[in-house]
Amino acid sequence: MNALTDVKFLQPHRHTIGKPYKQLVVEYDRETKAVWTYLNPTGTPCFNLGLLNDLIDNHKSFNANGGKAMCEGSLEPIEYFVGASKTEHIFNYGGDLALFVLLIKSRDRQALLHYAKMCIDCLHGRLTSYDTNAVTISLIQGDALGGGFESALSSNVIIAEESSRMGFPEILFNLFPGMGAYSLLARRLGAKMAEEMILSGKIYSASELHQLGLVDVLVPDGQGENAVYDFIHTNNRKKNGMRAMYECRRHTNPVTYDELMNITEVWVDAALRLEDRDLKMMGRLVRSQQRQLASRKEGQAINPANDFVE
Repeated sequence: MNALTDVKFLQPHRHTIGKPYKQLVVEYDRETKAVWTYLNPTGTPCFNLGLLNDLIDNHKSFNANGGKAMCEGSLEPIEYFVGASKTEHIFNYGGDLALFVLLIKSRDRQALLHYAKMCIDCLHGRLTSYDTNAVTISLIQGDALGGGFESALSSNVIIAEESSRMGFPEILFNLFPGMGAYSLLARRLGAKMAEEMILSGKIYSASELHQLGLVDVLVPDGQGENAVYDFIHTNNRKKNGMRAMYECRRHTNPVTYDELMNITEVWVDAALRLEDRDLKMMGRLVRSQQRQLASRKEGQAINPANDFVE
């Protein structure tokens, strides 16, 4: 939608809400009626079991409160859910590859399926706006790969900073992204383009995805959070119509829980067919992610061409 712009909106004060999660930070802004959920995983910034548990528990808390946020002892309305990351320059690397290697080597199909189901529970919850009519926004301020990209795509709106990158590298270890990628991409871009993106393993710049229509708002680095507030205030007068439009999108092109689970079963079976060379590549990616994280923390530049080279 929006081209690269300079955003100047100042952020209101937000209150921390919810439980003291170990890998999640949840805040509420009364002025915009927005819940901000920050991924804050320990170790490699991926969807580990602890983070998935926190996300599912947070979703249940909104359901228990009738789709409202408990803030300083009172239930407050929610009009926006914003998903972001506390890890600098990284939104999320996706699946817990180190866990995958262990479960595949031990042939533990049930544990793989359990992990995948947790991912689907998180994704489908966001696809349905957590059973509310709130608008969901993904704020991408770095790399969103694999399941991280799937998570971003599950929102109504994607706002990305200029240096962000997104893509599905799973084909590098002979697998595919099995927690929503095909369903979400096919509905946005068509089956042919979805398959090309998945099979190429290409990591796209935010600008490229903006041109494809997957990124809705593209902003300079460091202005992502202000861009979210700017989006909310710019659309405030038409928010009722906007929410209704996104609800129409869900009715017109529904991504059902059954569809996601059926594809996840395919993913589990495919994962169990991986050979030793594929698992070795998966291990290389784990080490690459760890190196990238260390380099990011030290403020070093990352060369995309060397991401998966040892």
